[in-house]
Amino acid sequence: MIKQIRSEDELDRPLLLETLLGRKMLAYMKAYGPNYDFCRFYKVTDESGVGYMFFMNATMIICTDGELEATDELRMFVNMNMPFRVEGNRKVLDGLIGLERYQVLNRTIFELIPDENSYKFAEEYVNFDPYLPDVYKILSEGFPNISDFSLWYTDTSHRCRHGISRVFTYRDSTTASVVFDIENSVLIGQVATRLSARGSGYAREFLKWLALWLNGLGKRAYLLALDVRVSFYREIGFREVEKEIVLERIDVDKDSVMKGKLADEH
Repeated sequence: MIKQIRSEDELDRPLLLETLLGRKMLAYMKAYGPNYDFCRFYKVTDESGVGYMFFMNATMIICTDGELEATDELRMFVNMNMPFRVEGNRKVLDGLIGLERYQVLNRTIFELIPDENSYKFAEEYVNFDPYLPDVYKILSEGFPNISDFSLWYTDTSHRCRHGISRVFTYRDSTTASVVFDIENSVLIGQVATRLSARGSGYAREFLKWLALWLNGLGKRAYLLALDVRVSFYREIGFREVEKEIVLERIDVDKDSVMKGKLADEH
């Protein structure tokens, strides 16, 4: 059975705290609550187990107890809503493989391991509260299919005001965001560098410093990388935590604004 959630109390917080995607669900519930059409929450139950679903614009996230299977009802629900991307528990996603119009992409979870050599980093070039329209200009070069400015700005500024997210820039050329910070577990996303600064090493310097800075605050930081970026994060020295898959639509034009609405992976 799939039932829409109308109150934060209906979420199983201990269960969701077990995974990054579950923590992301809790973060967006804190930021928006359950009453927006573009940000919806559901509970899924059947005889095999229990889980929770979260829609944010074109992305659907499924977090479960590890036992819930991809039932016919769930497959029908995905086909009815047709999210651009489906993320979540591997057992459920394996059961959704084969859905028409979806392809499977591999993704790696990395932990940002602090490097003590980063003490030499020029922290004076970090902007801890950048002008968001300038951040969007950087992102639009790194993510050509990112959502339009008004949508991105409304969501990002809202999450920052609610203490869920934080945005940084380095040398006015590289940006990265704290997507959420839940009980000292941090997800880093939307990492991009201006085209004119590519090859400068700014992203490498900045991410290594960010790992050290967050570690100094007692936080463990993670990021998500599609295959094309895995070697970059290995070279930096970040630790591979887990391999996972995501399902992504193949019938959406590459320039569609549906792509990139949540550009958390690189």
